[in-house]
Amino acid sequence: MNEKEKYLKVLSRQYPTVDSVIAEIVNLKAIINLPKGTEHFLTDIHGEWEQFSHVLKNGSGSIRTKIEEVFGSRETASVKKSLATLIYYPKEKLQKIKQTETDLEDWYSVTLHRLVEILRRVSSKYTRSKVRKAIPDSYAYIIEELITEKEELNDKQAYYNNIIQSIIQLGAADTYIETFCNLIQQLVIDHLHIIGDIFDRGPGPHKILDKLLDYHSLDIQWGNHDVVWMGAASGNAQCIANVVRLCARYNNLDVLEEGYGINLTPLVTFCMKYYGHMDRAAVHRAITIIQLKLEDQLIRKNPQFQMNHRLILDKIDWEKGTIVIDGKEWKLNSTDMPTIDHKNPNKLNEDEEAVMARLTYSFAHCEKLQSHVRFLFNKGSLYKVYNGNLLYHGCMPLDSEGNFLEANIYGKVCRGKALYDELESWARKAYFGREGSPEKEMGGNIMWYLWEGPRSPLFGKDKMAVFENMFIDDKEASKEKKNHYYNDIENVEIVDKIMNEFRVDPATAHIINGHVPQEVKKGDSPIKCGGKLLIIDGGFAAAYHEKTGIAGYTLVCNSYGLRLVVHEKFTSAQDVIDRDSDIVSDTIQVEKFPSRLYVADTDAGVQIKEQIEELQDLLKAYREGQL
Repeated sequence: MNEKEKYLKVLSRQYPTVDSVIAEIVNLKAIINLPKGTEHFLTDIHGEWEQFSHVLKNGSGSIRTKIEEVFGSRETASVKKSLATLIYYPKEKLQKIKQTETDLEDWYSVTLHRLVEILRRVSSKYTRSKVRKAIPDSYAYIIEELITEKEELNDKQAYYNNIIQSIIQLGAADTYIETFCNLIQQLVIDHLHIIGDIFDRGPGPHKILDKLLDYHSLDIQWGNHDVVWMGAASGNAQCIANVVRLCARYNNLDVLEEGYGINLTPLVTFCMKYYGHMDRAAVHRAITIIQLKLEDQLIRKNPQFQMNHRLILDKIDWEKGTIVIDGKEWKLNSTDMPTIDHKNPNKLNEDEEAVMARLTYSFAHCEKLQSHVRFLFNKGSLYKVYNGNLLYHGCMPLDSEGNFLEANIYGKVCRGKALYDELESWARKAYFGREGSPEKEMGGNIMWYLWEGPRSPLFGKDKMAVFENMFIDDKEASKEKKNHYYNDIENVEIVDKIMNEFRVDPATAHIINGHVPQEVKKGDSPIKCGGKLLIIDGGFAAAYHEKTGIAGYTLVCNSYGLRLVVHEKFTSAQDVIDRDSDIVSDTIQVEKFPSRLYVADTDAGVQIKEQIEELQDLLKAYREGQL
C-alpha cells in the first residue's frame, strides 16, 4: 500500500460513505466562493486599553458603515448614532436608556428588529456553520431563526415578530440585545493582526492581553516592547531591569504592582537607602544604574553581538564629571551614581544583587504574566506571511548599499529571512528551554538583543541612548541613528528584494509594519513605495499624539481592497455612552482590488482546494471499489 492509499484509508474514517464525501465536497466548494473575510491590522498599541477596546468594538468604523448600508435615509442620524453606541457598549447603554425611555417594551421591539437587520448584513459573507459557532449555544436556535431568510413562510414578518415579542414578554430582551451586539462586533472583524508593541507607555497592556486571550481569530508579530517583557518572563535579568525602568519612566509602575502583582518593595527600600527617598524618579534612576551594569556584563560576555561601543561605564571621568562615548567627550549633568564602584563600574553590589533576585523571582512566579507570555509565544512570531502579505514589526536590517545585514548568532552568520528564523528559534529556547540550561540563558541573551541590538530587526537603530538621556543634557548625545531600511523604503528594487526573500509576490504583496510613528502633521505618510510598504504606526499611545498629530491607524483589508483608517484622539468610553460620540476617523483608500476577492483567493482557500482534491480522490476510490 503506497502513501496515498494509506492517507485515503485514514480519510475514509472521517467520510465513510460516498454520500458523506459528496456532501463535504459541495460544502467546501460553496465556502471558497464566499467573499473573503475582513482583516484588521493594528500596531504599537502600547498599553492604551480603552482606545484599543473601542477600536475593536466599532470595527474601525465598519459598524457605522454597516448601519448606514442597512438603514440609509430610513432612520435619522441620531437614531443611527444611538444604535452604534448600543452595539459598542450594550450593557452600559441599556442601563442609560432604561433611565429615560417611557415605553420600554416598544423600544425593545424596535431595537431587536434593527439589530436583526444589522446581524443579517454582517453575517451574509459567512457560512451558517461559521455563524452558528460564533453564537452562544443557548441562543443558537432562536438567533439562527431570526437571521435566516425563510422563503417558505407566507408571512415572515409575523413569524419574526412573534419570536421577538416572546423574547420581550419572557424578560429576556436585555440578554438577547447584548448577545446580538457582541455577535455583530465579532462578525465585523474576521481576523485580527497585532503587528507588535502591546506593552509599555500606556496603563493597560495586561487588560489588552486579557481581551486577546479570548479573541476569536488573531495572530501577533512581536514588537521590541513585547520581547523585552517576554525576555523578563523568561528570567533574563537585563530584560527585567528594562521592563521596570520603562514602567518607572512612563509612570506605569501600577502595571507591575497591580496589573501583574510584581513585588517592588525591595526596590523601593533600596531607593530609600541609597537615594534618601522612594519616589518614581528614584526608582527610575536606581533601576537604570542596575540595568546599565547588567548590560555591560552581557555585552562583554557576548562579543559576537558587536556592541562594544556601548561599554561606557568605564569611560566616566569622575573628577571632571565627563564621559567619552564614541570618541567624543560629553559633560555629565550629575555624577550621583552612589552604587557604582569606580574601579569595577559594572559590578552589582550586594543590595543590587538582592533586588534583582527578588524581581527575578516575582517575574518567574507571576502566573498572569506567564499566561500572557505563553499566549504571545503560541499566537506570535517575529514575522508572518498571511494571504500574500508580509507582516513584521520593525525592519529588515540593511547596510548602506541596500544589502541584508549579517549578524553572528552564536557562531552562525545569518541575514535576511534566515536571521529572523534564527532569532525566533533562540527566543523560544529562552522561554521553553530547560531551567538552568546554557540554551535557556543564551536564548535570554537573544531576547535582550532583539530589544536593543543594532542588527535586531525589531530595534533598527545603532544604540539605545538610556545613559545619554538620563545623564547628558546635550541632546546631540542622545541621537539614535536608524537603520538604512528607513532610508530605502521608497526604493522599489529593495522592497521587492525583501518580498522575494520571504517568498511573497512583489506584484501583489504588501509589507505591513509599525515601530516608527509617522509624523502626519509634518507631512509623513504611512503609504510607502507606491503602496507596496505600509508603516501603520500612527501614534496609538497618548505619549505620541503630540508628535504624530493623530491617534493611530487601523489598516482594513476586505474583499474589495485595502483602506487605512486614521483615528483622531479618543475621549473615553463613558463619553461615547453618554453622548453617542465616537472616534472621528478618516479613511484613505490604499488599493482597490481589480476584482472582488473570495475565500478561494486566500491561504484558507488554498487549503480548502487541497481538501477538495483529496476528497475527490477518495470519491474515485469508493466508486472504483478500491475502498
